[in-house]
Amino acid sequence: MSDAKADKTADGGESTFTVIVAALANLGIAVAKAVAGLISGSSAMLSEAAHSVADTVTEVMLLTALKRSGKPADEDHPLGYGPERYIWAMLASIATFVGGAVFSIYDGVHTLVAGEELGDPLVSYIVLAVAFLLEGHSLRTGVKQVRREASRLRVPDTYYLRHTPDTAVKAVVMEDSAALIGLLLAAGGLLGGQLSGSGVWDGIASCLIGLLLVYVAWVLGRSNAQLLIGRPLPEAVRSGVREELLAVPHIVEVLELTTLIQGPDEILIAAKIDFRDMATAAEVEWACEEAEDQLRERFPSVRRVYLDPTPGRARRRPPAP
Repeated sequence: MSDAKADKTADGGESTFTVIVAALANLGIAVAKAVAGLISGSSAMLSEAAHSVADTVTEVMLLTALKRSGKPADEDHPLGYGPERYIWAMLASIATFVGGAVFSIYDGVHTLVAGEELGDPLVSYIVLAVAFLLEGHSLRTGVKQVRREASRLRVPDTYYLRHTPDTAVKAVVMEDSAALIGLLLAAGGLLGGQLSGSGVWDGIASCLIGLLLVYVAWVLGRSNAQLLIGRPLPEAVRSGVREELLAVPHIVEVLELTTLIQGPDEILIAAKIDFRDMATAAEVEWACEEAEDQLRERFPSVRRVYLDPTPGRARRRPPAP
């Protein structure tokens, strides 16, 4: 197995492990929250249960995305299945919106309008504390991967999280962060209701949890939409690609450069290249191979390189009248 393939396998396995940890944590938490919500009569706890159910469904879809996008290229899909992960990740963001946000806002508004009968919040506090520990562990796993990848690419952690094409890890980190904030909101709603004897605080907490999930779903949906449409490499990386191409002997100018992210470890590069006027066919062929080797060495995620020898602007003939 080549080093590039080994790195891809390792990265994919790490992302899968991160998602599995999050899925198992959310599944157990969802059941506990639902039971606690029914016992205490807390709409915020039921909203948190819906939140965890939505997160579990999301992670199942992300696992499907990781598995299906890893299939090798074939005759029907010559560029591979990498973009398929973004379709499933988009569906996961919709599940977060429909399964979590809509239910939470509806339940919160219903509580504010109709009121609620408060029960014993002790079980809910216990469940919230345990859930906070489990969600924190899941978030820690995702953050460790983000830091490792950001360090490898020599970029800040926040920059990597905003721009990473690995939407599985991005989804886990954002959803677990939202889960921790949601747990604090639910605890605040319970405490407010306990101190005031009113369910208004619980309803407000439920609505805030719903709005939080709307934000998470919007950010993840927008990221996946950009990658589905076709997102290029960041400007700094594109400059590095040009630099590598111009460093190859016989290449004098990069006339046009197109880059496309097809997956976390799948980058396509296509360019129109002006070669030295006196370069022979053999030298042009060698330069193309050398350029591809240099690009793969500097950017291990590069999978496909297409270079088109094109006359420079000064040598282009005007069209015949």
